[in-house]
Amino acid sequence: MKWNDLTQIDQVQQIIKNSYEKPQIIFKHSTSCSISFMAKMRLESKWHDVSKDVDLHYLDLISHRNISNHIAETFSVYHESPQVILVKDGEAEYDASHFDISVEEINESLEYIYE
Repeated sequence: MKWNDLTQIDQVQQIIKNSYEKPQIIFKHSTSCSISFMAKMRLESKWHDVSKDVDLHYLDLISHRNISNHIAETFSVYHESPQVILVKDGEAEYDASHFDISVEEINESLEYIYE
């Protein structure tokens, strides 16, 4: 599992652009939250089960809250932490937070996108 660090607001525009080629996943992580730590571990431990090729983006919320706010506004999703957002064709097709984050749900969303 290879994370692309999300550290600049202008990277969000590149994520949108790239989402027209293949799905993009943003993982918003609070490095000071045990729930966020557990969600990240669960995601990473089962990532080999993901059925489609996607780009992965990691956002450290503590260091980059402004980017998190920009993502929430850009994709019209309520800010949560931890949170996964699946972006395809410039739109948030799926988002989940806390213990609802699962590889199984991500796979279901990817299958729906590719129908």
